[in-house]
Amino acid sequence: MRMSSLSAAAFAAVLFAAPFAATAPASAGPAYTADDVVNVFGKGKVRSLCFRKDDPACQPPKMDLLVTFEFNSDQLTQAAKENLAQFAKAMKDPRLNGTKFEIDGHTDATGAEQYNLGLSERRASSAVAYLESLGVTADDLKAKGFGKTKPRVADPFSAENRRVEAHLLDQ
Repeated sequence: MRMSSLSAAAFAAVLFAAPFAATAPASAGPAYTADDVVNVFGKGKVRSLCFRKDDPACQPPKMDLLVTFEFNSDQLTQAAKENLAQFAKAMKDPRLNGTKFEIDGHTDATGAEQYNLGLSERRASSAVAYLESLGVTADDLKAKGFGKTKPRVADPFSAENRRVEAHLLDQ
């Protein structure tokens, strides 16, 4: 079977690029956009009457910032920085002007309770510091750590529990 010169050139290009594709960092981009954040939290500024605190409609909006961490670390990953950049962009949007957020840090269940509480506080502070470096006003953010007390998934040791979330502060 004979190949055309164009097919042969394409085949050679794939063979040449294949070893480099495995070593190049993959980046799918941020998990959400600034508009997604505005759409979640912009609606939360509307006040309504709530008769039962446990009614989900009465709860302030909350968003997992998809800021995850390696085991025993408070260092932001590249993916975490990309997601926080979108959050920072949203906070600068006029529709969220004056909105204040609590940035909550969490850990998995590995380790002592006091250690995890400190680690979760450092994770929240790390996210807040990065947001401030992107021009978000410090007065609009409050870092808080919860340790392992609020797991995201049923397995308390899951890596998914090592995260940072944001929710509106009462204003």
